[in-house]
Amino acid sequence: QVQLVESGGGLVQAGGSLRLSCSASGRTGSTYVMGWFRQAPGKEREFVATISGSGGTTYYASSVKGRFTISRDNAKNTVYLQMNSLKPEDTAVYYCAADVGSLWPERRSDKYDYWGQGTQVTVSS
Repeated sequence: QVQLVESGGGLVQAGGSLRLSCSASGRTGSTYVMGWFRQAPGKEREFVATISGSGGTTYYASSVKGRFTISRDNAKNTVYLQMNSLKPEDTAVYYCAADVGSLWPERRSDKYDYWGQGTQVTVSS
């Protein structure tokens, strides 16, 4: 079992920045593929970013590429999502997830085995 806890969400004005953190506990001996997803009201959960176990490979959704950066500190069992130039359309609940079965970063949410409880990000215009 892997437990994931997100933090760092909040209210920010358009153009501002936030950094989300996802702390993992439990069976964290392996360096899992990690991902960030988000879900806005009335919409389906969508992929935001993913990172390989070593941190050497990352993928982003086209809507956030160039503005968001995913990173990880394996010594701290923590994954980060740095969000810059935030837009009102980035408003959503952000979830981190762990994929224990893949060697390569995945964009599909059904590939992920463990999920955090989510953290709200609200961007005002």
